[in-house]
Amino acid sequence: MANVLYPPPRPQSVGEILDSAFRIFRATLVMSLPYAVAAVIAGQLPNIYYLLSGRSMLQGLTGQFRDPAWDALYILGYLIAVVLWSAVLLRQYGLATGHPADTSSELSTAVRRLPAMVLLGILTGCAIGIWFVPGLALQGTARLGALLLLAIPACYMAVALSCGWAVLLVTGKGAVASLMHSYRLTSGSFWRLTLIYTVAFVLLMVLYMVSGLIAGLVSLLLGHGDIAVITAATTGFVVILSAVGTPFFWALALAVLGDLSVRKEGADLAQRLSTPAAP
Repeated sequence: MANVLYPPPRPQSVGEILDSAFRIFRATLVMSLPYAVAAVIAGQLPNIYYLLSGRSMLQGLTGQFRDPAWDALYILGYLIAVVLWSAVLLRQYGLATGHPADTSSELSTAVRRLPAMVLLGILTGCAIGIWFVPGLALQGTARLGALLLLAIPACYMAVALSCGWAVLLVTGKGAVASLMHSYRLTSGSFWRLTLIYTVAFVLLMVLYMVSGLIAGLVSLLLGHGDIAVITAATTGFVVILSAVGTPFFWALALAVLGDLSVRKEGADLAQRLSTPAAP
């Protein structure tokens, strides 16, 4: 890629970070979409199992925890999805830095880092969820009020650890080291990062709504009243729209990580981060 999009040459404003995220997203969407679509399908493995076995989705939801096959497919689908999500970021990272890797290298790296990614997810969930534990000891209105109050430090922790996923995949650090690195990078940037994530979320929701309306109209036009065709077309659009969110999320994560690396640790480190990590 002639135009290197990561890391940025200098610290960026909120608007510049969002612009960097959209540029990375646009430049890498087509190449990363196959991974993202496959991840969406992998996440639906237990539901596909129920449909193929002739059971309705409602039956699946009410009986899923009594069916070992559903549980096994849920876990398998989640692990496959994590690998594919990781491959999306690795592909975007390679394209954005001008060092694209081949598919086998991306997938093998993602598989090797799967245990660390799962551990990082568990640790992140615990670090955020533990703040709500004291509120669960209360009852009624007191519990609600306590949970709302405790959501403040929980949100702070979520923002503080938000770069952990990208750090782990970009640098190859372990789960704990990635979370600690994320905490150091995001220190003092809570409100700024909150604004970035909020704006990005709103823009993504608007994109989903507009695209959903267009997809619905196209499905009706193509279906000519045929329910089967309309359902198939709508399902295809939903899968694609769901998949688009993953490249956007990772593009934003890369843009934020690049800015924080330059801002906190200097351009030299950010430039070193642009060199592909050893598999």
